[in-house]
Amino acid sequence: MLEVQLRRPVAPRDVAVLRDLAAAAEQAAGHSVVGDAAWRDLEEPTPDTALIVACDGTAPVGAMHIGPSDSFVSPHFTLSFAVAPGQPPRPVVAALARAALDDRTQRGGGWVDLWVLGADDAWDSAAAELGLKRERELWQLRVPLPAETPRWPPGVRIRTFEPDRDEAAWVVVNNRAFAHDPDQSGWIEETLRRREREPWFDPQGLLLAIDDAGIAGFCWTKLHRAAPPVEPVPLGEIYVIGVDPDHQGGGLGRALTLGGLADLHDRQGTPVGMLFVDAANEAGVALYRSLGFSLARVDRAYGRQC
Repeated sequence: MLEVQLRRPVAPRDVAVLRDLAAAAEQAAGHSVVGDAAWRDLEEPTPDTALIVACDGTAPVGAMHIGPSDSFVSPHFTLSFAVAPGQPPRPVVAALARAALDDRTQRGGGWVDLWVLGADDAWDSAAAELGLKRERELWQLRVPLPAETPRWPPGVRIRTFEPDRDEAAWVVVNNRAFAHDPDQSGWIEETLRRREREPWFDPQGLLLAIDDAGIAGFCWTKLHRAAPPVEPVPLGEIYVIGVDPDHQGGGLGRALTLGGLADLHDRQGTPVGMLFVDAANEAGVALYRSLGFSLARVDRAYGRQC
C-alpha cells in the first residue's frame, strides 16, 4: 500500500529524494526522466512548487515535481516524475498524479501537463484513466558528426553572443520566431539571464546570424558531458534555433543548424548531435531528417484543466 505525501515548501532533503530516484531511473531507462525545467524550478521554488513522494513502507518508490510552466503561460503547471527501478511505474505515477491534480484543484486550478520522457503508447491509456489527454509529442533526434558544411545566405555574417550587449535584441527575435510555441515564446531578458547563470552556459555556443538590420536568427547549443553507461560519449545539443519571420524561407535555418553542429564537433569535440522537435512541426522534422537526424526518443505531455 503506497503512502503519498505532499511536501511544500520543498526542503533540500525532499529534492535529494527526487534526485536519487531520478538518477536510479535514468540508469535503468538509459535516458533522463526529469527535465531541466523541473530542476530549475527547484533551485528557485515558487509558492506553487511542491514535491509529492510515494513510499512503500519507509522507502520512497516514486516522486513527482509540481511547478509552474517554464513558458510564462499562466496558470499552467507541469508534473515531472521518477519511479524507482523494479517498481511498476504506472500505478505509482497514478497515485502521485492524483495527489498532484487534487492539489492544483484546491489551489485555484489551472492547466496541468504530465510529462513522460521516453513514452510509449501504453501511457496513453494510463493517462486517460486520470482524465488526461495527449497534448504534445516531442521527438529527440540524433545525428552522427561531423555534418555537412553550412552555406550562409548572402549578406549574413556570424558572430557569437556577447553577454550584457545582446540580450534585448535576442529576446525580440526569439519571441518573433516562437510566437506560437508554448515553450519558447514570451521570454523576457531575465529569462535569458537566468539561463546565462546556469553552469552549462557558454556564450561561444550561441551563434548569431547578423545582417544590416540586426539579428536575423540564432543557434544556441549545449554540451552534455559523457555520462557512462547512459551516455558513453559527449552529446552536443541544438538547444534552441530560431529565425526571425522576415528571414524565413531563405535557407538560414538549415545553415544555422549546420553551423551549430559544426561548432559542437569542431570546437567541442562532440561525435553526436541532438535536438528536440515538436512532432507536429512538419517543416522542422523534414529539415532535420534531410540532415541525417534519426529518432532516438519520444516525450509526451498529457494535459487537462483542473
